[in-house]
Amino acid sequence: MIIRFCLRMTILVIFAAFASIGFGRSLAALLWMSAILAAVMGATRREPLMDTVLNHWDEMVAYVALCCLVSGFNQAAPL
Repeated sequence: MIIRFCLRMTILVIFAAFASIGFGRSLAALLWMSAILAAVMGATRREPLMDTVLNHWDEMVAYVALCCLVSGFNQAAPL
């Protein structure tokens, strides 16, 4: 899961770097979409929420936390 998360984060950062709406806003949108995708994958595979191994639900929590962090920086930055 950690390797998958790092690979996806690298891809998201690369896509956000080339976005026309700005790096921060596009990264927040991509993180939000990734969180939704991880939740759908966790529900589809019927993975338990509080399991002893990392799964898609833990990946979703990481995406949501990073999305909140990036959104907070976006709102705090002066235009």
